[in-house]
Amino acid sequence: MSNGVQRLKLVLAYDGRPFRGWQSQAGGDAVQDRVEQAFLRVGGQRVVVHGSGRTDAGVHALAQVAHAEVPRDFLPPAKWQAALNAHLPPEIRVLRCTRAGADFHARFQARGKSYLYRIHVGPVFPPLEIGRAWHVPGPLDLDVLRDCALRLTGTHEFAGFAANRGQPPTSTVRTLREIRVTRRGPLLILGFTGDGFLYKMVRLLTGTLLRCASGRMPPAALDEFLAGGGHPKTHFQAPAAGLYLARVLY
Repeated sequence: MSNGVQRLKLVLAYDGRPFRGWQSQAGGDAVQDRVEQAFLRVGGQRVVVHGSGRTDAGVHALAQVAHAEVPRDFLPPAKWQAALNAHLPPEIRVLRCTRAGADFHARFQARGKSYLYRIHVGPVFPPLEIGRAWHVPGPLDLDVLRDCALRLTGTHEFAGFAANRGQPPTSTVRTLREIRVTRRGPLLILGFTGDGFLYKMVRLLTGTLLRCASGRMPPAALDEFLAGGGHPKTHFQAPAAGLYLARVLY
């Protein structure tokens, strides 16, 4: 990095509903596109924003991490934060903007991520939860849910819990450090922390866990998905609306 450039570390939150995910799209409808457009409006030149990873269309973020290189003397980080927020849609906000080291990379240096999945289990779905939670009004056995979460925790072959993105990953082995189950009245929150996640893995884990907790699938089926190397695969995918990228670990 030249002396005339500084690298910024951004922590962003966004409501994923209006956007086609994080990753830049041809139509300019992704979160990354909107952030890059804001940099262009503020600084007058194109800036490439590198995120810690993708989130799908409709998925939210509480703390997505990204980095970008900008002219060193143009604005200090705090002014960049205010200027970017002034040019971003209200569904996207830069929560923090700090100067990063020249070798910091939001994606390649990430050592893990935490996701939250919000489920409303009450009989009536509050209108303000639309697009922000999954409504599952049927009875769920939380003891079964916690037992199944323990079955999935640890280092496993998770090909049976991954969707096809078109290009297979180099490895489908991942380590789930924790699946935390929290009940707060009618709100059920699943917290996933791991070293990395495959395409739609959290949504497939969530859908399958709730399938077991509702009594429509035996917990032993999880062992088959883990041991099968992708054959069989689970097809019980929770909707995007309840999923939040909560934290990126470095």
